[in-house]
Amino acid sequence: MTLSPGRPAPAKLATPKKPARKRARKRARRKPDPYLAWAKRLERTRPGLVRFTLDRLVGLYGHHEWVRRWDPTSELVMTILTQNSADVNAEHAFVELRRAYPSGLPPEHHNPGPGWGGVGMPDGSPPDWALVDMAPLGELVEVIRPGGLPNQKAKGIKAALAAIREARGDYSLEFLGEMSALEARTWLTGIKGVGVKTASVVLLFSFGHPLMPVDRHVERVGRRVGLLPKKATADEAHDYFLAMLKPEEMLEAHVNLIRHGRLVCHSRKPDHFACPLPDRCRFFDMKAP
Repeated sequence: MTLSPGRPAPAKLATPKKPARKRARKRARRKPDPYLAWAKRLERTRPGLVRFTLDRLVGLYGHHEWVRRWDPTSELVMTILTQNSADVNAEHAFVELRRAYPSGLPPEHHNPGPGWGGVGMPDGSPPDWALVDMAPLGELVEVIRPGGLPNQKAKGIKAALAAIREARGDYSLEFLGEMSALEARTWLTGIKGVGVKTASVVLLFSFGHPLMPVDRHVERVGRRVGLLPKKATADEAHDYFLAMLKPEEMLEAHVNLIRHGRLVCHSRKPDHFACPLPDRCRFFDMKAP
């Protein structure tokens, strides 16, 4: 089109802008807690099973209250000594530690306490952990030989003591009593060679922290009854029990489950006639409610 002089060109129509699309923000979904999910599922599909198990075991083994056995460093070393050994042998090895590396501290009462499988030890002072830490490995091996697997355990004891000293400047673990149960467990399992079971034993018996140590006996009974998922690992079993139990139930559950595994629910020939759980045990009856 030809425009005459002095006539302005027609303005171009502005193309309306399309409203900016708001990107919908997807909220990241929290992954469900597998342990809590299992506890809810268990209560839905087999209602009352946890309470039934705990009550029946109390009827057989009684109630238990927390009583401190000894200081947490002694508890840690004693737990290392019990690994893959009879408790009575571990007690013997600990007595030898006290004799070889005396601390001169006031004697402690080493009552075995609930759930302990040994026969108990005479009262005595805890070992001087600095002397144990500095002892030649070969010497320490000979001292704890009565406990079995001395080479492996001597290395574990020295590694644990060195880690505590490097982190804290001494050998005391009393500070763990001021932490939450899970924080304290995380700190202890940061020591090479200290697993969830060992840490849970130390914290439960030294401080009454609400943790559930799961050894082979507790795990066996839990799996047979059906308290634990079939594919749960030994370490995961600790957290499955934490989700199922109330804090005040853990000590008693641990003590009674471990006793039941030792005395009745044996690995090869469980004594079904002495067991109070067959009505709801999936090992005894695969269709048990």
